[in-house]
Amino acid sequence: MIEDAAQAHGATIKMDDGRWKPVGALGDVGCFSFYPSKNLGAFGDGGIITTNSQETYKKLLMLRDYGRISRYEHEIIGYNCRLDTLQAAILREKLKNLSRWNKMRQQAAKIYNAEFKKIKDVVTPYVAPGVEHVYHVYAIRTKKRDRVFEALKDKGVSAIIHYPIPLHLQKAYAHLKYRKGSIPVAEKIAQEIISLPMFPHLNEKQIKYIVKIIKDCLTR
Repeated sequence: MIEDAAQAHGATIKMDDGRWKPVGALGDVGCFSFYPSKNLGAFGDGGIITTNSQETYKKLLMLRDYGRISRYEHEIIGYNCRLDTLQAAILREKLKNLSRWNKMRQQAAKIYNAEFKKIKDVVTPYVAPGVEHVYHVYAIRTKKRDRVFEALKDKGVSAIIHYPIPLHLQKAYAHLKYRKGSIPVAEKIAQEIISLPMFPHLNEKQIKYIVKIIKDCLTR
């Protein structure tokens, strides 16, 4: 099982025995992105794969480095996917702050949640029992998404509409013969979702300003 943990650095889940286990350690392989905007981001592109399997580990070492087993011996066809030392050095230092930054994100999410309780027509992120969310993104849903997006933009607030086109409607997957209406829940969410500003040093005053813009937009 390959675990997509690209946006979940530091997130944990409670196991049946009561232990909290970090994501990236739940499957056979875990994949994390170090894109600069991630909770743990590099100065440029990068990523990491985690595994407890020695066999998988050894194969991945070859795959990332042209399939080599020595300087001039290539056992399999591989890639040039090595994380350079500059990115590794930056990430090693930032890793020391990941837990603290995640807690700051969680606090910002609590403020958002409390403020949005006062507003109808806004669905806030759901966090299942036994799961610790680290809020790489704080995404809400509203049926008046486009109006809210423009209102935020007019006030200089940078919001993002992540994934406005569901996978089954992407041209790349046209060969699967899906049509509009084939997966209605995903299509509905794609029309309502909007990602609000979220970063460790986002403060209460800024959050309340953002929420007020949304409230004014939805109630006028």
